[in-house]
Amino acid sequence: MPTYVAFLRAINLGARRKFPKDAIVAAAEGAGFADVATYINTGNVRVTTPLRSRAEVETALEAAFLADRGFAVPTIVLTPAEVVAIVEEADRIDHDGRHYVSLLKSEPSPEDVALLAAHDSETERSVVSGRAVHLLLGDAYQAARITNDTVEKRLGVATNRTISVIRAVAERWC
Repeated sequence: MPTYVAFLRAINLGARRKFPKDAIVAAAEGAGFADVATYINTGNVRVTTPLRSRAEVETALEAAFLADRGFAVPTIVLTPAEVVAIVEEADRIDHDGRHYVSLLKSEPSPEDVALLAAHDSETERSVVSGRAVHLLLGDAYQAARITNDTVEKRLGVATNRTISVIRAVAERWC
């Protein structure tokens, strides 16, 4: 059975969107997923399933999470090979500052990538590779002009992680 890595968007933010790791595991297992594991409390989940497409896995997980929590949990699903490719791409990028990765629900068009690139500056830039957007920032993420919000406005649904979290997920599960 194939294994997938799911990244949940906008959980554990404030009092209304709580989704503890144990509840994530229970909801996924209740929906028929096996070998379910989580890594830290930001919504990084490994599942094994007989489902054969990323879209089917996303749909099934989102339905299970909505049923369990009562609120929508956008979920971006990648194969282990895609997660490894993101880490390999990050290793090729020359950058000494903060490095975040926005994971996209869909691959963006070249026109949309150009719209995002218009936000690049001397101290911040984005590198789009498939469904991953590497956000290469200075020291202050909170003051950045290029954020996951900027990515979503230009490229659609996304969730954001530090490259160190993506790297740890790859080392644990891929």
